[in-house]
Amino acid sequence: MRKFVAALCLLLAACTAQVSHPTTASADAADLGFRRGINALGYERNWKDPAKARFQTRHFAEIRKGGFDFIRIVLANFPHMDSANRIDEAWLQRLDWAVSEARKAGLGVIIDEHDFNQCSDDPAACRPKLVAIWQQLAERYKNEPPNVAFELLNEPHGKLDPELWNQMIPELLAIVRATNPSRTIVIGPTSWNALRALPDLRLPESDRHILVTFHYYDPFRFTHQGAGWTDLKTVTGVTWGSDADRAAIRSDFEKVAAWARANHRPILLGEFGAYDKSGTPMELRAAYTDAVAREAERAGFAWAYWQFDSDFVAWDMAKDGWVEPIRKALIPE
Repeated sequence: MRKFVAALCLLLAACTAQVSHPTTASADAADLGFRRGINALGYERNWKDPAKARFQTRHFAEIRKGGFDFIRIVLANFPHMDSANRIDEAWLQRLDWAVSEARKAGLGVIIDEHDFNQCSDDPAACRPKLVAIWQQLAERYKNEPPNVAFELLNEPHGKLDPELWNQMIPELLAIVRATNPSRTIVIGPTSWNALRALPDLRLPESDRHILVTFHYYDPFRFTHQGAGWTDLKTVTGVTWGSDADRAAIRSDFEKVAAWARANHRPILLGEFGAYDKSGTPMELRAAYTDAVAREAERAGFAWAYWQFDSDFVAWDMAKDGWVEPIRKALIPE
């Protein structure tokens, strides 16, 4: 009888896992507690001068209290490497602080290598730097708990095309696996981690500790209107919210979910949001944010909002509090 009960419990547990992660056949990467996250620390002064930091230790606890369970630490290492590709120790100590304090606050962590433009403009110069970065970071954080993950490179694009990126992935994975055999590694496709490029992504079939990421800013003309780094800097007044707009998100995410099921891979929506300095009405931005987050959850994806501070903000540093329409869109009460 005890054997029958034990078998029944295992069966029920397996069924529950399938319901919780409908897009995956391997739950290794999906069971880390990564569900609702936020990008942080990418354009923060404390990396160079902690005395001028906007982001303080207390903000990790604020993120956890706000309803998030992990952060994606946006990390540009290239400017802090010497001629031998050694990362500056003071820089690494700030990363130690971020990882440690996030964990103390009860947050999972993704360490995201974010030198994407340099790598996409000159893959040959990028390659040895990426190799050196992951040799150093993998060794430094090899004893961290499972809910500290590594993201090999944010948004490869341009000259870093699918052929080159697929060549680099196994090389970088081998470096990490030498010291972190079961660490979750976050990897996305080219074309700025676009969902349309997922079919071009080639991952080693035997490595089931991979979390596949994509980014979503469609329709771009709405989410990036007024953004000074795009050709939409003078565009305003673009609206969003029709039934067709909402259906487009669901259709796009169903394509990602179908790819995930076919390839037995868990999915992370690593970035999404609507630009906050464009004059776009808050109610439209909040409605879009809510729609993307809910559709991601419906599809079984973890997600990380872009971002805590700087632009697309969820936290108002001047008012020292959440931008509540955005937080509530992300974390419904």
